[in-house]
Amino acid sequence: MDHKVPRSCLPTGIALLHNPQLNKGTAFTGAERDALGLHGLLPPRTCTLADQVSRVMENFQRKSSDLERYIQLIALQDRNETLFYRVVVDNPELTLPILYTPTVGEACQKYGHIYRQSRGMFISCEDRGRIARVLANWPTRNVRVIVVTDGERILGLGDLGANGMGIPIGKLTLYTACGGVDPDVCLPVTIDVGTENASLLQDRLYLGLPRQRVRGDEYHALLDEFITAANMLFPGVLIQFEDFATANAFRLLEEYRDRVLCFNDDIQGTGAVALAGLLTAARVQGNRLRDHRVLFFGAGEAAVGIGRMVIMEMQEQGLSADEAEQRCWFMDSQGLITRSRQDLPPHKRQLARDCLPIKLLPDAIGELKPTAIVGVSGQSGAFSQEAIAALARHNERPVIFALSNPTSKSECTAEQAYGWTGGRCIFAAGSPFPPVAVGEKTLHTGQGNNAYIFPGMGLGVLVSRAKCVTDRMFTAAARTLSSLVSDADLAAGRIYPKFDRIRDVSARIAVAVAEIAFEGRLTDLDRPDDLSAAIQEAMYEPRYRSYV
Repeated sequence: MDHKVPRSCLPTGIALLHNPQLNKGTAFTGAERDALGLHGLLPPRTCTLADQVSRVMENFQRKSSDLERYIQLIALQDRNETLFYRVVVDNPELTLPILYTPTVGEACQKYGHIYRQSRGMFISCEDRGRIARVLANWPTRNVRVIVVTDGERILGLGDLGANGMGIPIGKLTLYTACGGVDPDVCLPVTIDVGTENASLLQDRLYLGLPRQRVRGDEYHALLDEFITAANMLFPGVLIQFEDFATANAFRLLEEYRDRVLCFNDDIQGTGAVALAGLLTAARVQGNRLRDHRVLFFGAGEAAVGIGRMVIMEMQEQGLSADEAEQRCWFMDSQGLITRSRQDLPPHKRQLARDCLPIKLLPDAIGELKPTAIVGVSGQSGAFSQEAIAALARHNERPVIFALSNPTSKSECTAEQAYGWTGGRCIFAAGSPFPPVAVGEKTLHTGQGNNAYIFPGMGLGVLVSRAKCVTDRMFTAAARTLSSLVSDADLAAGRIYPKFDRIRDVSARIAVAVAEIAFEGRLTDLDRPDDLSAAIQEAMYEPRYRSYV
């Protein structure tokens, strides 16, 4: 990033200042201002990138709400991309909860009301038959990763229609800030097929199609046309499916995973990050994952994804498939998922076990005696004091994962989990919680968030030029993430590394993922002699380029 840019490729004057990929603002040197027609268009003093970061963070701290901080950062991204990423890379623990969960949820809910400038691409059901031409409007052909949503299941907030665009934008921001994927190769996409959200349909500032959702064959044909067009225009592009409703999420993954380069973050990414947390919890307890019994509260994409990863890892540790499955139990809104239940949808049939029907979580805990409960229900407060007390009665170090996002949907708070177990539990949440004082100790919550997984996954896939994304890549990512939790992290109560290490974590995961690609001959490239160095060399670093 610190090479000279040919003068012939540059706009000048106001046009240069309005180009976020090239703009340096007050950091343009005197010589650059002379050569590029910038004198008089900027204040006279030349600032360093560090000066600019300080100015941004000073204003960031002055904002009165997290949503205002979100608007500030997105506006910065729209005018000076390098400065934006420098701010995020230098301040991940402050900025990532704003650009990603939990604040991105509120930003999506209010998308039409805070809209400033378009970013990414909207493909609507009215574009059927011409999606390739619409995608061709994107200004470059070097797109290598797409994050796409149809907005039907945004975090735990439900159907937000076209407002869901905040999620692909946020995810790709993390690809760059955490995983070092060059922003020039990233494309956020929202497929707008309408919404069932009545409040949005009645909102005159809603920017999506004001109609009920397209479903069935028409929906499937639209998605197929999009995936075909994306691969035609951007050959070998990695497609990350994000926040689709459960049935569509499973169908898209199963239909396309062996045909194009793709994965589903809600199924596989969530599975990997939760598996990493469970591996670390077993390390804290001095045992192995195969010794645990896990009860999942929730039975959608996340639960299936985590369950699959846990069962795979238990088998790696020597259990048979049947033995591993009998250590993973699932509950939905109707209670424990058992084989005696009628009319289970396909994805839940694989979760059914032989047991008497149990309706309530405390009763299920008392009957099954799990060592861990994993909340992926989107139901705030679902982990009641009674349920947590039941878990703590038969576990010295009960494992409690309240993974639903955003914070308002968490099954319990960190304070509740630690308070109701006397500080004995091993706790993780999907969104950040403040530290909790328990006696003379201060415990810091582990954030079991997919941001630990997908940026490194994407980087490893792109550097290796893998032809497919496999579940083995995700289990390798989970083991790598768990191995990077330090003794200091564990002593502080964390079962994930601090977020200020996220770029190193992503680089290590990328190496593990690329190794799977090279070992499995999933790429036509030869393995570099020093794979770690190749990963580091490929990572985008936000620094200004010289223009003269």
